[in-house]
Amino acid sequence: MPATTKRVEILPAKRRALILEHLRAHGATPIGELAAALGGSQSTVRRDLEHLMEGGYIERTHGGALLVPPSQATFEREASINAQLRHRQKVAIGRAAAAMLQPRESVIFEASTTVLEAARAATERPMPLTVITNSLDIALVCAEVPTWRVVMPGGMLRSGTHLLVGDLGDTFFKNVHADVCFMGAGAVTRTVLTDAWFEISALKRAMIQSTRRTVLLVDSSKFTVPALCTFGDLSAIDHIVTDDGVAPEILAELGALRVKVTVVNAGAAAD
Repeated sequence: MPATTKRVEILPAKRRALILEHLRAHGATPIGELAAALGGSQSTVRRDLEHLMEGGYIERTHGGALLVPPSQATFEREASINAQLRHRQKVAIGRAAAAMLQPRESVIFEASTTVLEAARAATERPMPLTVITNSLDIALVCAEVPTWRVVMPGGMLRSGTHLLVGDLGDTFFKNVHADVCFMGAGAVTRTVLTDAWFEISALKRAMIQSTRRTVLLVDSSKFTVPALCTFGDLSAIDHIVTDDGVAPEILAELGALRVKVTVVNAGAAAD
């Protein structure tokens, strides 16, 4: 009897992220082609497309789907999907950031999915650190390292996420003087740094003001139109780490601004 191949089930969030990445790379795509690319059934892909359409990620076409850039400044990706999008790039960026840390530094890990990858990479270098984070996910990762002291600000647990926001966190950071902050952004538009929500932007401003140097960790898709709320300017950023998908004209603009930029090879990181 011939051997049968067991189909490996993919978590829905990862499957939906793969669909978005496929549409980004290939444009409008029939359902059958998407199912073949993912190794799943057309009925599953149809359900995923309905979910993504309701979330504002795509438009349905005749027999398929098309990725649409979000037009709303307050658009925010579903947390589980966002964690899987451009995962290889985020891992490579996180590894490069983690390599910058020195023993006994105090580091703020802001609650973004790319910064989470920096925290994960840093656990492979278990030097003494003091870690400050408003992310429950990052705190749980860091708590596994016995040589790290993990500190969390107070605040409100934001609905649908694992991050703390609010006045308690803003007040906390007024009394902090950290060595380095690793921070993400909703968008980088010329010199402006933005996020989709006011309470997150306020906390990011407080973090920037409480650290000696700020390293911005953003994949190349973040160089785009601004989100709703400005939280900073590139003049407040000491270093940007991004991936090799960033457009040459963007790198030229950053060079003209004298911003230090590290471009990582995303192909060097495995999913």
